[in-house]
Amino acid sequence: MSEELATYSATRLARMMRERVVSPVEVVEAHLRRIERLNPALNAVVTLAPDVLDQARGAEAAIMRGARVDVLCGLPITVKDTIDVRGLRATAGTKVRKDFTPAADARAVASLREAGAIILGKTNCSEMALDYTTDNPVFGRTNNPFDLTRTPGGSSGGCAAAVSACLSTVSLGSDLVGSIRIPAHFCGVAGLKPTAGRVAGAGHFPPMNGPYQRGASLGPLARTIEDLDLFFHVLTGDSFEAEVESAEQPYERASAGLRGKHVAWYADDGTVPVSVETRRAVEKAAGSLRVAGLNVDEMRPPNVEHATELWLSLFSSATRELVSAAYAGRESDAGQAAQAILRHSADVPAQTLEAEQTAWTERGRLRAELLQWMETTPLIVSPVGAVPAFRHDAARKVYVGEQPIGIFRAFSYAQAYNVFDLPAVCVPAGRTPEGLPVGVQIAGRPDEERTILAAARIVEEALGGWQAPPENLSAHGRLPL
Repeated sequence: MSEELATYSATRLARMMRERVVSPVEVVEAHLRRIERLNPALNAVVTLAPDVLDQARGAEAAIMRGARVDVLCGLPITVKDTIDVRGLRATAGTKVRKDFTPAADARAVASLREAGAIILGKTNCSEMALDYTTDNPVFGRTNNPFDLTRTPGGSSGGCAAAVSACLSTVSLGSDLVGSIRIPAHFCGVAGLKPTAGRVAGAGHFPPMNGPYQRGASLGPLARTIEDLDLFFHVLTGDSFEAEVESAEQPYERASAGLRGKHVAWYADDGTVPVSVETRRAVEKAAGSLRVAGLNVDEMRPPNVEHATELWLSLFSSATRELVSAAYAGRESDAGQAAQAILRHSADVPAQTLEAEQTAWTERGRLRAELLQWMETTPLIVSPVGAVPAFRHDAARKVYVGEQPIGIFRAFSYAQAYNVFDLPAVCVPAGRTPEGLPVGVQIAGRPDEERTILAAARIVEEALGGWQAPPENLSAHGRLPL
């Protein structure tokens, strides 16, 4: 079979392999050919599993002998380089871990293997998952498949670029401050940040403990919402196989399940303006839900305007301590992202225990108000950030019209749902005049991932979902033929 196989959705490929239309070896080889052709320009996949074809042959043998195979059998996936995969380097983009090779899989990776997934390799990330770009001292910079002069976002940018360019069916990423949803938005794919704790975070570096366990999640990036749904259920241990076999009318089922629910949408969080294309995408997404029978109103949820300041109060001190400890005695190994934090740490006094407790108390109060409001409005549609993918040379700021905005603050919309620990999914919803993707996020109540995925499926059906990056333009910013 041709390289075209690599462009099929994970769910479609899984069904084709179970029905013996194609073999796992053919599917893996299609992805390897695509990696060979496109990855030199993208630098999305940074480590290939040496046994990937052996894994594929094993899956093929199981299918051919008529064994009952698991739901992900034969699907080649990638894993962010912050997450442990046995026998593969897990550098987290930092020189202090450049030779670290874990002996065991992270719990989430083990779940995917047990369901039959084939680990194709590792994807690039920002240094220690610290930045909204994907650039580090170990593997260098990853480029956006829609424009090589732009970032794919971070810190799961390698995941998003690999999935968007069809180097991988699905990729496992992580999100503490928008790190799944921002790359998905930049690269035109779908990405799910589950409620904290829904997917096991063990085996991730930086560790998802301490304050991070209240806002960080592992989650999948994929080209379709159906694929996100499938992988989320595997990652959480839920049964999904019967639905995979019967999911012939997903739009109709999603619409029926949500009809009459209240939805709020906003494109102004009270702190950061958004681009014209971003607001238009949110409006279109909200409109598609209205057409599907949901009750939709423009309305800003309570307390989202506090997101960035709260995030800084809750997590920045722990991040400074983590980076300082990782580079103690090895400061010369720090890349730009870590250097910036080390410099900042030298100038900022450590957060007192009283200040930390005050911040978490305030977060609890504001979150309670938001959750009470969501008892009658369980779905929220908003931007992922102020702008689409920015250039590699953005110099730490982006522009909405003539207004400069610091890159961190530009993504207050994504930060809100880490701060308040709500599940959120990014779904493609538009394009800029330059052809850059624009995603929107749909957030819901804690542990209601099923609901937000159903809403995202409606938006995907109405607005077209993932569209392949261009491959026929010059190397001055586009992928080669």
